Amino acid sequence: MKVGITELAARAGVSEATVSRVINRRQGVAKKTRDAVEQAMAELGYERATPGQLVAVVTEHISNPFFADVAERIESALAPHGLKMVLCPAFPGGVQERDFVTALVDRGVAAVVFLSASNTLEGADTETYELLRDRRIPYVGVNGQFEDGHPAPVFSTDDALAAELAVDHLYRLGHRRIGMASGPAGNHPADRRVAGFMTAMTRRGLADAEQWVIRQSYTVEGGQAAAAALVQKGATAIVAASDFMALGAIRGVRRQGRAVPEDVSVVGYDGTMITEFTDPPLTTVRQPADRLALEVGRSVLALVANRPVPVGELLFDPELVIRSTTAAAPS
Repeated sequence: MKVGITELAARAGVSEATVSRVINRRQGVAKKTRDAVEQAMAELGYERATPGQLVAVVTEHISNPFFADVAERIESALAPHGLKMVLCPAFPGGVQERDFVTALVDRGVAAVVFLSASNTLEGADTETYELLRDRRIPYVGVNGQFEDGHPAPVFSTDDALAAELAVDHLYRLGHRRIGMASGPAGNHPADRRVAGFMTAMTRRGLADAEQWVIRQSYTVEGGQAAAAALVQKGATAIVAASDFMALGAIRGVRRQGRAVPEDVSVVGYDGTMITEFTDPPLTTVRQPADRLALEVGRSVLALVANRPVPVGELLFDPELVIRSTTAAAPS
């Protein structure tokens, strides 16, 4: 059973606030009371982290190589400064995310990084942010701004530019019936990519861009379903909202009896290393994982040291990587 401050408070016969002060080595606790809490910690096997040592990285997408790569790079940026990363794979905005953060707050976490977690959701529950704010624990976001009233540093890839790069590439290849396999509505990055896609299409005189957008989950299966619908509409090219969706789109195109890229071109998004080794190698829009992680690390280090950091969102340019899943539009 996980031991938290509630169990410690009950064993020591003190309040949870007192336990929190002892765990974080704060002043204002009598020696007798502190000894009782320390004894309860020993009896219940509570392992206290060094205050300011842990940085939590909360993400749902640990199976996605892009997010694993960013998390690993964040850890590399923090480790030389004595900070240890704790990875929290949690469904964004749910009870699991709150439980992770609450447990780590009780153990003296120094900062929290929301890596495409609840910060990506429209109308996300703000209870977790309020807890961090009340405990004066800094937090930052990656690829998604926080709800109004919770200003924090956010580092994101420019989703609108990513859509522009993909559409421009396909348009130059002669494609005019370009579809998009997008993530679900209410997901900030997905919504911004859709908006960027429709702007890019309209700018090139391609009417009714909205009809070429299929919303699905950020999975291989979601990409496959979206591709099937787009091929039936007559699309000759598909812009996917993630590399996983792009791989699903390739499978979906093939199951419709078409070939990639001879009949339908596919562009992914994320730019993880595995896209070099798919069959065929995937054309994709690469997110700058190295620069995102570096800025997250710098921001966390400054915040932990009580140095000011600009709040708001900082956008990073993506890069189009052309491989073998895109070709000239069929005659």
